[in-house]
Amino acid sequence: MKRVILAGFLVFALSLASAAQKKKDVLVTIGKTPVTMDEFLRIYERNNSNIQDPENKKTAAEYLELFVNFKLKVLEAQSLGMDTLSAFRTELDGYRDELATPYLTNVSYNDKIVEETYQRMKKEVYASHLMISVPENAVPEDTLAAYQRVLEIRKEILGGLDFNEAASLYSQDPSAQTNKGELGWFTVFQMVYPFEEAAYSTPVGEVSSPVRTRFGYHLLKVHQTRDAGGEIHVAHIMKVYPQDATPEQKLSARQAADSIYALIEKGADFGTLASQVSDDQRSAANKGEMPWFSRSRMIPEFADPAFELLNDGDISKPVDSGFGFHIIKRLERRPVPEFGEVKREIEERIKRDGERSVKSRDVFVKQLRDEYDFTRNQQAVDDLLHSTVEWLQQDSLVLPDNPAPDPILFSFAGNNVTTRDWISHLKQMPPVLLKNDRSRFNQLFHEWENSKLLDYEDSQLERKHPEFRSLLQEYHDGILLFNISENKIWQKASSDSAGLARFYETNRQKYMWPERFKGAILQCVNNAVREEAEKYLESGVLASELQDLLRLGTGSITVTEGTWEKGADPVIDYYIWKGDKPENWNQETGFVNGELIAPEPKLLNEARGYHIADYQQYLEDNWVKELRKKYPVRINKKLMKKITNG
Repeated sequence: MKRVILAGFLVFALSLASAAQKKKDVLVTIGKTPVTMDEFLRIYERNNSNIQDPENKKTAAEYLELFVNFKLKVLEAQSLGMDTLSAFRTELDGYRDELATPYLTNVSYNDKIVEETYQRMKKEVYASHLMISVPENAVPEDTLAAYQRVLEIRKEILGGLDFNEAASLYSQDPSAQTNKGELGWFTVFQMVYPFEEAAYSTPVGEVSSPVRTRFGYHLLKVHQTRDAGGEIHVAHIMKVYPQDATPEQKLSARQAADSIYALIEKGADFGTLASQVSDDQRSAANKGEMPWFSRSRMIPEFADPAFELLNDGDISKPVDSGFGFHIIKRLERRPVPEFGEVKREIEERIKRDGERSVKSRDVFVKQLRDEYDFTRNQQAVDDLLHSTVEWLQQDSLVLPDNPAPDPILFSFAGNNVTTRDWISHLKQMPPVLLKNDRSRFNQLFHEWENSKLLDYEDSQLERKHPEFRSLLQEYHDGILLFNISENKIWQKASSDSAGLARFYETNRQKYMWPERFKGAILQCVNNAVREEAEKYLESGVLASELQDLLRLGTGSITVTEGTWEKGADPVIDYYIWKGDKPENWNQETGFVNGELIAPEPKLLNEARGYHIADYQQYLEDNWVKELRKKYPVRINKKLMKKITNG
């Protein structure tokens, strides 16, 4: 809830971003805080342009009053030390982290990846691969050996060895023994990112260079590409046969499918048959309907005949998928969506895909290395990593406190990072990350090196990006405004029962009930019951007591008591305010009983929300008056006149 309210303040956007302040340009001074004309105009014009309804737009003079009131509250919050509280700092730091994210990556490269991914969505690739496995964090010697092995195999293939035969002979992917490395058709997000990169960049018929993924080194050969067919929605009826089916079992399943197809040709309802006779129990429960799928996400034996159906409602003859015979009905088909429709979805999937995100970060870090003249003392780094392995004793690190010597490992932007910094970093890491894995130190050092650059860049955002500084200031002031308003106004208005009661007594005439009818609506089973009921009511009996006094069965008389203003109930309107007769109302057996009540003030509990809102405004108005005494406001009338006159 707090974020929602705070967002309202930020939309109001009374930013107090610092600006170059020349005395002659100061439009208003609040206490000792000057605000320049340029700063005010920037804020005023931006926020007025966000208001759609012309009637709600403010003149510069009107907006200045709102701005000054806002600034007064922020100054008071700061004077009370609210900007030093740990809860405030934690909340602001959280917002800062969110705001900083786009500034700590290569935005243009991210945009490129999103566009590139969409273009790939429109294509599908048919490829084969072979793999020489090597762990992601293997020692350099093992990595080099795997790389050299895959180069040797590639040389054999280029020399004439069939790719799929090579996969069968050499690939360490277990499935290669049965599929000879064939992957079938695939599209984006179905393979790890480096593999996808190679698949979409290798020309048809050619063999890629070695591709490194977290599984090892790959070679791949692209056999075909085709336009993606979008997605299709089908229903099917399936007759299953066992995986090791005999010819007789397959024939039996085929004959069953043919019989069902014959019934469909004669006009039998497809959905009904699917529910009754399909062996796919999951889809049968939904009249044979399957989830939407793309061509590359379904086995070709099923996908190809499904996508060959030309029109909605078309039905295939029985097709063999290798699992059974299917009769497929096309329900609907949709093309690959337009870029604008899926852009946000692609962005979210890229964020969840660590390898794509890392690629963007690596590009950004490379830019930082150039910008900040990054240099590495490679010999010192090699010696350090060798020493780090020696520090590993019986699966735990024994780290020196004061290493001597303490060489510089790398430098950037005037900062020197040394062995002592590396040791401090290792001390902060969970021990489980350092055990039983000597090879991880290379990776950990690389990640740490990048993080030092990113941390430094993060510390420079306010200096390098004025728009970031300004937006962060808006969050800073917005949080303070929320906190002090909650403390000074909102909580007080809701908890100060005595003050609210006094305020109600002086403002009770503001919220009035209109003329109302108080009584009952009665509907009797017949005219005789109505007459008896009216007699009792005339004698002073309450409407709620009629049922017991008349000693009649349930439903003989219906009584609805209440207080109604005009327009609240059509029956009351008909009898009291000469409205139209309600439909299905029997005036022979139905009537109303009660009296008109003149307009009167609403009780506090009846208009509590309105009175609390007014009380809040009352408290705020008085508070602002006090703040204006504490922080005198001086307006440069000449500059204000200049703004007003345009």
